[in-house]
Amino acid sequence: VQLQASGGGLVQAGGSLRLSCAASGRTFSNYAAGWFRQAPGKEREFVAFINWGRSSTDYADSVKGRFIISRDNNKNTVYLQTNSLKPEDTAVYYCAAGPVVGTTQASRPERYDYWGQGTLVTVSS
Repeated sequence: VQLQASGGGLVQAGGSLRLSCAASGRTFSNYAAGWFRQAPGKEREFVAFINWGRSSTDYADSVKGRFIISRDNNKNTVYLQTNSLKPEDTAVYYCAAGPVVGTTQASRPERYDYWGQGTLVTVSS
């Protein structure tokens, strides 16, 4: 599976961006998908997860209530709607896919086999 993330940019605090992750190659709908982010000088951290059937999602506490993950398996695309953005949300956002089973594994990067190249989100104060 090849993943291509897009939709990042510069936005003012309180604004919104919709990130997209387009998949190609093997059947994307067989895999769970997640978003992670990495800010300068910090480790990569979990942001959001959605299982293959869209019946289960999970979010980091820092984005819960502000971000929404969704997927369209017909379009082989996963989305991350980011709302009420804060300067601390500034990071490179990565999408990932893999055989993640359940939300207990969702935040573990090693459970994801495929990664996109990342898209930069910059939130100004």
